[in-house]
Amino acid sequence: MLIDHLNRQLLEHRAQSLQRQRRTAESPCAPHQRVSRDGQPARELLAFCSNDYLGLANHPALIAALAEGAQRYGAGSGASHLINGHSQAHAALEDELAAWMAPSIPNAAALTFCTGYMANLALLTTLGDAGTTIFSDKLNHASLIDGALLARGALQRYPHGNLDILERLLTRCTTPLKLIVTDAVFSMDGDLADLPALLALAERFDAWLIVDDAHGFGVLGPQGRGSLAHFGLSSERLICMGTLGKAAGVGGAFVAAHPVIIDWLAQTARPYVYTTATPPALAHALCESLRLISGPEGDERRARLQQLIGQLRTGLAALIAAHPALGWQLVDSHTAIQPLIVGSNAAAMALAAALDAQDLWVPAIRPPTVPTGMARLRITLSAAHSQSAVQRLLDALAQTAARLSGAGTGAETGAEAATIAGAVA
Repeated sequence: MLIDHLNRQLLEHRAQSLQRQRRTAESPCAPHQRVSRDGQPARELLAFCSNDYLGLANHPALIAALAEGAQRYGAGSGASHLINGHSQAHAALEDELAAWMAPSIPNAAALTFCTGYMANLALLTTLGDAGTTIFSDKLNHASLIDGALLARGALQRYPHGNLDILERLLTRCTTPLKLIVTDAVFSMDGDLADLPALLALAERFDAWLIVDDAHGFGVLGPQGRGSLAHFGLSSERLICMGTLGKAAGVGGAFVAAHPVIIDWLAQTARPYVYTTATPPALAHALCESLRLISGPEGDERRARLQQLIGQLRTGLAALIAAHPALGWQLVDSHTAIQPLIVGSNAAAMALAAALDAQDLWVPAIRPPTVPTGMARLRITLSAAHSQSAVQRLLDALAQTAARLSGAGTGAETGAEAATIAGAVA
């Protein structure tokens, strides 16, 4: 029976420390958030798990803009963009996004989507026809992987960041169309793709470069204009997907590209044509978000975020040096995504649980999201964090590392120490 089969699968997930759990938030997205889990009373946690990199999700100006949008346009859009769901707010947002991306993509047009996942599915299934080969970095986001698998074109995956192998694959390719697909900032490691070198390959081999800038948009580049602006790139061969629920603080996504590409997506992309448009109030709020991101306040928030990144990395490096036997690793990331690689699934879960016991919310990331043996804490920073909040996390990690190294102060109970040590083993 189906239920028995699924129950066995669930038990196997639990045995491998792969079970996922949801928490229920009772307060807005912010560094300090009240959450509950498994029917337990809600408690306030210091969270290092949000992608709200600029701390805009609870910004008063965005809340006011969202309310104004709802008053002006109502609660829902009513239908798809191609029926009657495309409002003045959607049109204004797409115009602003096109202007935003025009320095990187000359004459850019933009199309908005409900989610980044849908945008990537639309891009790859629509452009990846039978005459196309898709070249995808092996560490690309799941939405890019799924879009490439669903496309009718051939798929070739190259090792993460290995442009020599990518070049050899491009040299042997005989299909009329070639799409190079990459994250700009990789979501689990926080490292940046070598976009200038990838664009050079695209130009050399008459290919197109699709860039998922979910974690760079709003954070990197002058005025937060993203990873393409960060590298100073400009080419009509660039196709950029950006999400609007991370640094932008609201929700949705967009694709910016040559106007002909955008027109083709609007006409034929199934995740666009056959879904209800996002509520216009969200688009109205996002126009305010773009103004915040690109203005002086956005510059201040990005500067504060960089300071916090430096503080965390310095502290983590010292912690790892003090406890080499634990085998913890700090990834070479200078973005808001700061992974602390622990190793086994059980070790990552135990470390996350030890922090949770100190009212710190840092998620453990395990396979298949990351490779086997590379389970980690995915620490994400926001401009809304304080230096004292980052120090509190570092202190908690140091205390836990001391216990795991057998140098604890004795403050923890024997049962707690045995639980953590047993999980790590």
